Amino acid sequence: MFHLSNTVIGILNFLTFLLSIPILWLGIWLSKHGATECEKLLDKIFIVLGVFLLLVSLAGLVGACCRVSLLLWIYLIVMFLLIIAVLVSTIFAFVVTNKGAGEVLSGKGYKEYRLGDYSHWLQKRVNDSKYWNTMKSCLRAGQYCSDYQKLYAKDDANRFSSEKLTPVQSGCCKPSNDCNFVYRSPTVWNKTETANYTNPDCGAWSNDPNVLCYDCNACKAGIVQDIKTNWKKTAKINIIFIIFLIIVYSIGCCAFRNTRRDGWK
Repeated sequence: MFHLSNTVIGILNFLTFLLSIPILWLGIWLSKHGATECEKLLDKIFIVLGVFLLLVSLAGLVGACCRVSLLLWIYLIVMFLLIIAVLVSTIFAFVVTNKGAGEVLSGKGYKEYRLGDYSHWLQKRVNDSKYWNTMKSCLRAGQYCSDYQKLYAKDDANRFSSEKLTPVQSGCCKPSNDCNFVYRSPTVWNKTETANYTNPDCGAWSNDPNVLCYDCNACKAGIVQDIKTNWKKTAKINIIFIIFLIIVYSIGCCAFRNTRRDGWK
């Protein structure tokens, strides 16, 4: 008799197996055609994820459908470790994103972001030169500031000050508000030669579209704010994912018990 739990595990893992193929293909494609550091980072993630899903789904599929208790046992161990890993990463995400927020500026539609307001772990991460070089490559490849320039190109100084910019646009594509530069366009600001700047970001700013404020602490803070927002959303989704994994794990335990009870190896 083929038990319902074995059927469910078989179907779920068949679907996961099908999902792993395009993920793995995308990783291989990026490894051959990726031009930026950002794309090179993504290809490794997709390849590892694709191989992991492929192997785990095969173990669960063969174990459930062919009644191979050893493969089901391996599948259950991996599922248990995955539940623990997702749970730990979710708790970690909530802990490291509990600090920091944008600073509201009087008369401005956008906020500004200070790196020192965020958790030490996130600060240390973006201050790592290798990591930050990769992030700058991602910023340029994603054309965040190019799109921002086109979007607000017709703004005068007053209209621009009322725009609701994203954290990345505010931190990376324009100088800090306390630099008091003279606005010419969203990415062109004139420095005041006689000013004595206390904010190091003022000296790091350049009107060169390949430089802008990519080396500013405000840019790092904007990225961290983006990470914080995305991680919080992911952490909430992970709670639902953990519940789903626990259900699948429970069904897998039933399939394993049925396989052992029916005398399959």
